[in-house]
Amino acid sequence: MLDRSEGPRFRGLYVQGSVVVLDVAMARELYAMGYYGKPLGVPKPKGPDFEAPLVLDLIEARYLAENGFLEVYREGRRLELEELVELGRRHYSRYDELCAVYSDLKRRGFHVTSGIKFGSDFAAYVYGPGIDHAPFIVLVRKEDDQLTASDVIRAGRLSRSVRKSFFIAVPDIATGRVRYLTVNKAEL
Repeated sequence: MLDRSEGPRFRGLYVQGSVVVLDVAMARELYAMGYYGKPLGVPKPKGPDFEAPLVLDLIEARYLAENGFLEVYREGRRLELEELVELGRRHYSRYDELCAVYSDLKRRGFHVTSGIKFGSDFAAYVYGPGIDHAPFIVLVRKEDDQLTASDVIRAGRLSRSVRKSFFIAVPDIATGRVRYLTVNKAEL
């Protein structure tokens, strides 16, 4: 783990809904720290040996900024955390919920990436992408969202087809607590 006593160690630039770490050495170090971001132009990095900037989504950027690792700049000015959060809220309709679940999964020790290729919000790895397959895919829902029978069936079929445990995560923003509902098709 990095020493935060000296302040943020990484610097990123806000660019059209993402944060880009331009310094390649810094990008490699941040990626090695927990598989944060995606190296620009590197589809499946096998480790931090790339020679490219690192692109963070606004969920990762908020997590890193809240934990004192990242400072974000826009038009030459350092953004306050509240400004970064507001940009995230403009970009994602469920930004606070997504960030709450992302943070909870990180606290639980998972390496978390986008789950879009699995039809979910997140993929959670025990060891990391490129090292193991994500055993969990996570769909984030608000507490007042309605789940239909079709949603549950789709989740069960998807989890079976990609051989992963499918979780629906429901965060309580006021308390920070996240409840998880697992949806898996039973083996017969």
